[in-house]
Amino acid sequence: MTTNTPEATHLKESQLDAAGEVLGRAFFDDPLTEYIFPNPDNRSRRNEWFLRTGAKYGQLYGEVHTTPESVDGVACWLPPGEADLTPFRMVRAGMLMAPFKVGLGALKRFLDISDYIEKLHQRDMPEDHWYLMILGVDSDKQGQGVGSSLVAPMLARADAEGLPCYLETMKERNVAFYEKHGFQVVVEDDLPKGGPHFWTMKRPAKA
Repeated sequence: MTTNTPEATHLKESQLDAAGEVLGRAFFDDPLTEYIFPNPDNRSRRNEWFLRTGAKYGQLYGEVHTTPESVDGVACWLPPGEADLTPFRMVRAGMLMAPFKVGLGALKRFLDISDYIEKLHQRDMPEDHWYLMILGVDSDKQGQGVGSSLVAPMLARADAEGLPCYLETMKERNVAFYEKHGFQVVVEDDLPKGGPHFWTMKRPAKA
């Protein structure tokens, strides 16, 4: 891993399309993506739109960081008290077009999983916290310290505010990455209805 990765910067509105493309590549083989979009022939296009919408949601209601100059990765955070993905906010971010962009089947799978994950989130993190909704690094930039640089600003802010952080991941190799940054596994299980294995993780507040 390199040690001179540039500091993260806020994602601009003009970079949303690039963010969708990068996240689409980063999550192409993610078990949750494969579950929501099982057809690899149209997965890239649908997932890029889907994750662009997620980045837009983060811009509207949280903090979204990327790398300077070009988009090599994206980190989307939601602030304390704002972690619920409400229908109104999802529509405002562009999800109203989801049935036409990704199909009703994919949308239903996403909503079913989101509902299940959100119940765990509310149960296990009732206190104020920062929620890492999305973290993805372009496939040819992984393992170079980009992900660490993207999460650094908000982890430092959470520490300064004395707040914990929370996330979910469906890739086992991500668990060690997040543990390196102070997260601990809360739940490890399988998602219902044939969904993938998953981990929820919490980073305790700094004293």
